[in-house]
Amino acid sequence: MKKIKCIVIEDQEVDRLMLQHLIKQQNILELVATVDSAENAKHFIDDSIDLLFLDIDLPEMSGIDIRKTYQKIPACIFVSSHPEYAIETFELDTFDFISKPIKKERFEYSVHKLIDFFSMKEKSEYFDMLSGSQFLKIKEGHNVVQIKISDIIYLEALKDYTRLVTAQKKHCVLSSIGQILKEQHFSNFIRIHKSYAVPKHLITIKKSYEVVINNNINLPIGRAYKENLSFFDS
Repeated sequence: MKKIKCIVIEDQEVDRLMLQHLIKQQNILELVATVDSAENAKHFIDDSIDLLFLDIDLPEMSGIDIRKTYQKIPACIFVSSHPEYAIETFELDTFDFISKPIKKERFEYSVHKLIDFFSMKEKSEYFDMLSGSQFLKIKEGHNVVQIKISDIIYLEALKDYTRLVTAQKKHCVLSSIGQILKEQHFSNFIRIHKSYAVPKHLITIKKSYEVVINNNINLPIGRAYKENLSFFDS
């Protein structure tokens, strides 16, 4: 797997140095630049960048606005002392939200998820709906596998990709979650969040800000998708 090229945008020197130190301990990460503002970052951002580490409270342009500007970058991790912004950031294409002070264990957990994401992204080339059946055909590396649609517990949006989560394995396909949900075979799935869609029949509990599926998996409810769950109240 190729290295993940990243940029840190953080105006606090202590946090900037901490991130730089943690990144350099991870062989999979390649630090391209550490800067204190969007203005200084634009000189380094190009199509080769895979990941942004962003503070939220930045001079001139906030981290949230920076993410909106650079939507084409595959992954973004917010590192902030304002956890109240976490929900808002996940309405964007946010990979993770790490609260300050930064802890090594929490950072390493996020890197582990990054490796999983980019590894699947590299392996996933296409998927096809098998005509007249309830299966998906997916190419993973040099192999072609079939997945039974009824085995899918939920869909997770990963920008231009979608993760198909089953009890046995996670698969990643090169197709947006919106495009997948247009397929007739996924008519039983509902969008509960910008990043998640689930089969209606697997929802066991609905709370104010999340649902529980299969009795053991908690997923957030996006403000724009609450109406999709109105059937659960009737």
